Amino acid sequence: MSYPTNATRPTAAHGTTRAKTGWPVIAGLVLLSVLPVIGGALRLGEVSADPGSAPSGVAAVAIVTHIVAMTVFCLLGAFQFSPALRTRRRWHRTAGRTLIPSGFLAAASAIWLAVFFGGPPDEFATAMVRLVFAAAMAVLLVEAVIAIRRRDFTAHGAWMTRAYALAVTGGTQAVVSIVWSIPFGEPAAAGETWVVAAGFVINAVVAEVLIRRRAARRMPCVPAHATP
Repeated sequence: MSYPTNATRPTAAHGTTRAKTGWPVIAGLVLLSVLPVIGGALRLGEVSADPGSAPSGVAAVAIVTHIVAMTVFCLLGAFQFSPALRTRRRWHRTAGRTLIPSGFLAAASAIWLAVFFGGPPDEFATAMVRLVFAAAMAVLLVEAVIAIRRRDFTAHGAWMTRAYALAVTGGTQAVVSIVWSIPFGEPAAAGETWVVAAGFVINAVVAEVLIRRRAARRMPCVPAHATP
């Protein structure tokens, strides 16, 4: 699995530059992932502390599956943005074999929870927004798998970047919710729908910007005198 595709670059003076670690990016993504991870952990704590309010049967399995799979996908996926780690092919492939199934489990469980939504009626719209983007994440992961089977690493990295952006939306939604609360107060059910949708859209736009920037850096520079 690959997100960005830049590796080491040859230089005339030093032969080959050392791949950057990318730790600032990793730290930012881990921080963005921690917010929904903490929320999931608190949710599991509430369920275990009050068995009477816990969902039963398949719903409980889906909730636990979603929290665990999304935690693995978000936290481990952050390290795929390190150029230095991507040069270690064995680690990179092993991580990918864990991340892609985790991503599918996270998306599938989110879809199930939205389709069989049993919460308050005023939260139904929010559940449908999550359904749309969970389905989109599943499609992106399928495209990523198809690309890697074709050995198209650039396309694979782009599809995985898009899927990861949707996965870490929980952190973005928390930030948007805080910004919303400053002028308008804590969002009600309708406001929560807009907050969730805004988080998904923001992350999707950021992912596209990053993908286009990487594509622009890979384009060969043609000297002006070489043009006819």
